[in-house]
Amino acid sequence: MKIQFAPMNLPLKRRLQTFAVFQWVFSFLILAQICAAIFVVLLLSRYWWIPALYACWLFLDWETPRRGGRRVEFMRRWRIWNFFRDYFPVHLVKTTDLPTNENYLFCFHPHGVLVAGGFANFGTDATGFSTAYPGLRPHLLMLPLWFRVPFFRDYLMCAGMVPSDKQSATWVLSRPGGGNVAVLAIGGAPESLDAQPGRHTLQVLHRKGFIKLAHKVGATLVPVYSFGENNLFFQVPNPRGSLLRRVQDRLQAFMGVALPLFHARGVFQ
Repeated sequence: MKIQFAPMNLPLKRRLQTFAVFQWVFSFLILAQICAAIFVVLLLSRYWWIPALYACWLFLDWETPRRGGRRVEFMRRWRIWNFFRDYFPVHLVKTTDLPTNENYLFCFHPHGVLVAGGFANFGTDATGFSTAYPGLRPHLLMLPLWFRVPFFRDYLMCAGMVPSDKQSATWVLSRPGGGNVAVLAIGGAPESLDAQPGRHTLQVLHRKGFIKLAHKVGATLVPVYSFGENNLFFQVPNPRGSLLRRVQDRLQAFMGVALPLFHARGVFQ
């Protein structure tokens, strides 16, 4: 197949949009591994005292992700997220007002491959969430595994992200005074294996724990649909029952992380 490269005279704005998406994909796929490697390398070098001090801090700060995290609004408003938004583009469509005296569980569908819509709308303020819903604080829920990685966990918390376990979600949804939003991709990692362009395969029937949790803490359920989420990447065909799908399902059950084989346009295309 012939590769078509992008014209050399592309506007700077478009190149910045491509860079914004590239760094996001890079962060999502391998930044955690790089952070862990840096921690180990420093520990084995003459700068061992840096990870040693961080380990002490980590011991004291271990439960912070499950207690609402440590969001940094300045980071959520970085200009690079505007370029990220405009690349696709991503729009937040408001359909109703939400009172700030309640807590909400946003039920996000579909998961897609990398949850791009969820991150753009709730992990940043690029689409104007704070303007559309003043007084509400969104917390995008992610796999707890990532909050065990040195340095990377702090990066995630700056964006307002918290672990997707029961303890973390309960903390966010039970805060007195209201105004807190937990954003959960209901289908989770397994749903990413069904993310194919033009398809809307959701995993909901066997994932009703979020309804029980919302009822228990008195939070309001709000459906959120990310149109076009599954159209962002092409995934290697993996129908249920195929060898590839069986391997992916086993790896997901063992590691807790789905491994879809996907591709899209290249950086220079």
